Amino acid sequence: MPISGGKRRRRSTITAVLLHWLRSGFFKKMTMSDNTIQDSLLDALQAQDLAQVRVLLGELHPSEVADLLESQTPRNREMLWNLLDTEQEGDVLSEVRTDVRAPLLEQMQPAEVAEATQGLDTDDVADILQDLPEAVADDVLLAMDAQNRARIASLLSYPEDSAGGLMNTDVVSVRADVSLDVVLRYLRQRGALPAHTDSLMVVDRDNRYLGLLSLAAVLTCKAERTVGEVMTGGAGIRADLSAHEVARLFEQRDFISAAVVDEDEKLLGRITVDDVVDVIQSEAEHTVMSMAGLADEDMFAPVLVSARRRAVWLGVNLLTAFLAAWVIGRFAETIEKLVALAILMPIVASMGGIAGNQTLTIAIRGLALGQLTRGNTGALLLKELAVGLFNGLLWAGVVAAAAALWFKDTALGLVIGAAMLINLLVAALAGGLTPLALKRMHIDPAIAGGVVLTTITDVVGFVTFLGLATWLFLP
Repeated sequence: MPISGGKRRRRSTITAVLLHWLRSGFFKKMTMSDNTIQDSLLDALQAQDLAQVRVLLGELHPSEVADLLESQTPRNREMLWNLLDTEQEGDVLSEVRTDVRAPLLEQMQPAEVAEATQGLDTDDVADILQDLPEAVADDVLLAMDAQNRARIASLLSYPEDSAGGLMNTDVVSVRADVSLDVVLRYLRQRGALPAHTDSLMVVDRDNRYLGLLSLAAVLTCKAERTVGEVMTGGAGIRADLSAHEVARLFEQRDFISAAVVDEDEKLLGRITVDDVVDVIQSEAEHTVMSMAGLADEDMFAPVLVSARRRAVWLGVNLLTAFLAAWVIGRFAETIEKLVALAILMPIVASMGGIAGNQTLTIAIRGLALGQLTRGNTGALLLKELAVGLFNGLLWAGVVAAAAALWFKDTALGLVIGAAMLINLLVAALAGGLTPLALKRMHIDPAIAGGVVLTTITDVVGFVTFLGLATWLFLP
């Protein structure tokens, strides 16, 4: 379809502007400025030029300051924190990781925490107070004005990882029976709206949630129409819903904000997309760390703390390694008579481990997204068994041929081929069932799944390979 004259002129104008920006280095300045500031700040920090560090800190966004603090040693963190302006402290505290924030809060008096958090969203203040000892948090609450104290105390009554813990009580609500003209006049009189406000909450006389009134409808619909005529319905999010489920709802329905209600459908607050992004990021980070058997920890946590957290899973892994070694030891006589077995048996275990981890990853992802349910578990297992059978036949044939040619022993090739096929099928089955079993036992599959699966594939691989070799080659 040809471009109309208007579109062609508009595109040529945009192209001219972009070329001008490119020639002037606009994009380079835009992408490099923050990095330049941070590099200069690190240079100043290394040179102990504290006056320059203070100036450069004031030029960074709170989230960038938070990233900087997380990347520094505890000593440098304390120095940087003491150089921050008081106006920046609250925003930085709301952005920094929990394990880094706690030591910073320990340096502050309750009155200082109350002053620093003044002006923050109530959900951010509640997150900060949850990192304080209960007695200190109570002192901070007492240092606040009565209105903020009541709003934040209501949030602290909900678990941190629930909709109630995520919500912000700063909402704009309207009644369904008023006209859009009245709503417009009310908004002008109010002056400012809470951040990320894309819709107003519609409630009845008893503050029961009825639906949403988008700001777009307020601006574009006729002023004499009522809120009830143009609002969109839909249930609010229950305050006791888990943060994980809240994130799923936002992802599925493309929410920017959503109402939070109690069991009687009364409006409590709202959740905004910025808080949900934090939940998604936190869950992703937790999954990555868990797959290595690590807890979510500060990069510069004390040595003893980090060592204690990691020692548990190292100990579990050692026990599983001893189990595999014990299995191999049961076939010591067979290995002594046929050295080729010792050379080939790691191949069987390794292939089984990789195949099992592929299925395990799919199953854990399905559980995390709520896609793996009781109704489709059987179908997933059948599919993964079919994949295991296909790959098992393919690679068992390749390895069997290679082993037969290498050691000039056809029987040995058949043994390792059969063992690999069996292990890949077991790996597919174990990879699908292990996370389900761990979840039923209330154990995080992302943490324990890999250890359990590796044990199963190692033991089955060794037993199958060495057992078949014993049966075939020993009298």
